[in-house]
Amino acid sequence: GVAGCCAKTTIAPLDRVKILLQAHNQHYKHLGVFSTLCAVPKKEGYLGLYKGNGAMMIRIFPYGAIQFMAFDQYKKLIKKKLGISGHVHNLMAGSMAGITAVICTYPLDMVRARLAFQVKGEHKYTGIIHAFKTIYTKEGGYIGFYRGLMPTVVGMAPYAGFSFFTFSTLKSIGLAQAPSLLGRPSLDNPEVLVLKTHVSLLCGGLAGAIAQTISYPLDVTRRRMQLGSALPDADKCLTMVQTLKYVYRHHGIRRGLYRGLSLNYIRCIPSQAVAFTTYEFMRQLLHLN
Repeated sequence: GVAGCCAKTTIAPLDRVKILLQAHNQHYKHLGVFSTLCAVPKKEGYLGLYKGNGAMMIRIFPYGAIQFMAFDQYKKLIKKKLGISGHVHNLMAGSMAGITAVICTYPLDMVRARLAFQVKGEHKYTGIIHAFKTIYTKEGGYIGFYRGLMPTVVGMAPYAGFSFFTFSTLKSIGLAQAPSLLGRPSLDNPEVLVLKTHVSLLCGGLAGAIAQTISYPLDVTRRRMQLGSALPDADKCLTMVQTLKYVYRHHGIRRGLYRGLSLNYIRCIPSQAVAFTTYEFMRQLLHLN
């Protein structure tokens, strides 16, 4: 949970800009990544860069906690039940952990996206609770909170899977090949080797970059479906396949399915770097090695 919160707070402004660009917000759609980062504080103040971050923190603590805990549990389960170990079971466990965390916390992600998409002076929702009430009453009850879940789950499997897989692989190879150069004894158990902080940050960043590249079009699809009634073309983006086709036809690959990817590298690499490094540190702090 702490790892997730630290990671997301680090890149909150970039997350806000990503949502504005992915769904072509009318106030910022003509701008690029860096010009939007400059335009938001001018139009909405510096706190505008953190709009929706309250909902993100409420979501990300249980999300991070469930994801990292589930990863460890699924690893043990896959090894015990299927007899699979090594790098493949990191990939499988990571995918299953990501899907579990997403399903458990999805309504909070939906509300957070809606709040982040709002622009000052055009507020449809006054806060987290009001957003929950409005979506529930106007968008079909509980079903309204799970709009866009399918592309999220489909996208999360490769994203979380390759994220955990890449980090675990780099960590095990690094500690096996150059233990004295890349590793150091764990604070809570000197017999266990852990990566040095700067190496852990680098491995986490690489893991995030690879995972994002693979799953990004589904992330764009998820955002457009989540924003739903906030978009003028919502009726054309009701299912995952519809949304993918619509974005591809109207905006193409670079300006549609991969719009905002450069920003995603800038936000995702430090995010994953901080997440994995904080997680490894918290394991030592809580004597889990």
